[in-house]
Amino acid sequence: MAKSLLRIAFAGLLCGQLTAPVFAQDVQPAATAGAGSGGLSNPDIIGEVPDAPAPKLPNGQPDFSGVWSGGGPIGDIREGLMPGEELILLPEAKAIMDARMSADDPEANCLPTGVPRIAPYPWRIVQAPANGEATHLYFLFEGNIHSFRQIFMDGRAHPEDPDPTWYGHSIGHWEGDTLVVDTVGFNDVFWFDFLGHPHTEQLRTVERYTRTNFGTLENVTTVIDPGAYEKPFTIKYSAQLRPGWELMEYICNENNQDVEHIEGPPGL
Repeated sequence: MAKSLLRIAFAGLLCGQLTAPVFAQDVQPAATAGAGSGGLSNPDIIGEVPDAPAPKLPNGQPDFSGVWSGGGPIGDIREGLMPGEELILLPEAKAIMDARMSADDPEANCLPTGVPRIAPYPWRIVQAPANGEATHLYFLFEGNIHSFRQIFMDGRAHPEDPDPTWYGHSIGHWEGDTLVVDTVGFNDVFWFDFLGHPHTEQLRTVERYTRTNFGTLENVTTVIDPGAYEKPFTIKYSAQLRPGWELMEYICNENNQDVEHIEGPPGL
């Protein structure tokens, strides 16, 4: 029971932090039901992050495995814009965004976040095979429906006409110590952030992941969508390693009704 109360309290605090800057824009960001705080349900198990270089696998490739927190937009994708970059919506896309209500946010209704958005809950990278030349990478997400993202590392190309999906079709390769992930084939349902920045099925993302030190995974993503934005733009976010954390069971229902406000239990 104590772990559950702490988890709910964290979710309520997090939602309060996310809503504060957005209320000024007269848009109330949605929030998923209180759950899924990973290792934060038991702060005593959080391990120390060594002040050390990024680890390598026996074959010399970077080791990205572990549980991470952060690494993509949550409240407003524009917060990650690189210097000199601009996010310019086409008129049709701006009209879509202006008409959106926070309660309609797919992520707040227990659906996947898509790319490059990430839920404010822990996620894990799994490289397969673990100690050899990886043919697949998996991103396992605690939030919502325990969704996963699959990245093909075996040299295959994108299909000519991929079926639109939440996470698209991702192919990856290494450029030195940087993982480059090219993704196409997205649906147009998910939002880029709580503010409702939209996209179309023309969306393509190119992500560059670099483990800059033992505890930091940098993600630089170029967003290309001529159906919604005047020109491509590039954003940068960082994820932090969470030693000792494990992904917790998080059951989220698509018909969740409480997506605008979360309160902790009385007396917390």
